[in-house]
Amino acid sequence: MLIAHFSDMHVKADGEFAFGKVDTGAALERCVQHINFLDPTPDMVLITGDLTFNGGIQEYAALRAHLSILDAPYFLIPGNHDQRERLRSAFADLAYLPKETKFIHYVVDDFPLRLIALDTLEPGKTAGILCEERLRWLEHKLSINKSKPTIILMHHPPFKTGIEEMDRTGLANPDALAGIVLRNNQIRLILCGHIHRPIQTEWCGVPTMIAPATAHQISLELRPGETATRVMEPPAIYLHLWGVEGLVSHISYVGDYHTHSPFSSGYLASKQEHT
Repeated sequence: MLIAHFSDMHVKADGEFAFGKVDTGAALERCVQHINFLDPTPDMVLITGDLTFNGGIQEYAALRAHLSILDAPYFLIPGNHDQRERLRSAFADLAYLPKETKFIHYVVDDFPLRLIALDTLEPGKTAGILCEERLRWLEHKLSINKSKPTIILMHHPPFKTGIEEMDRTGLANPDALAGIVLRNNQIRLILCGHIHRPIQTEWCGVPTMIAPATAHQISLELRPGETATRVMEPPAIYLHLWGVEGLVSHISYVGDYHTHSPFSSGYLASKQEHT
């Protein structure tokens, strides 16, 4: 089973640029085309928040149009830039999205891996939170099936990355989540967004990964007290392969980086030239 994962598209309405210069819609279109051309084709696509720039109605319309050409089924959650009701309205036909609940969280049990999607959005705030109601919901859903390998999706990462400016806006109460994760060893992977960089760690004994953005990234600023900036590093997606080795994750860069000669034949030819 192959899973594609990306995040933080920050889509604007058609013809508009984020920050006046970043064409996030075109960047998402390239990402979608990249996924559609993958061989093998992913079995599912996971999208971990900040779907739009301001949560505008026209932004969601543009987002819907871009995602409509994905060949694989996709599953999305809101981030701090999103508006829950406008998201529901734009994607009303997606059966997995709850229609009348307070939060946009859900479970998908149709694949070898179980998906539990968490809503960490706190309206009006950049940081995320999992309130008591959301934590109780998560613990209940995990208790229903403790034997099936499970992936958790959430926008705000529960760990510190070392990028101080972004760490101040991560999940505000990670300790409350940590207790639940430690009690449920069926959780095999936690996937996040928000930081605009590919970052991995082991958190509470579980591999936890932050996906890069489809357009602009955040600078790798590890010096204390320094301000992070937007950088136009290459966009990328994660590919998570579930098989006999469990979960193995790869980064696939979006763009044309030109194919050269096969590695093995080029390596052998080089060796022969130097013997």
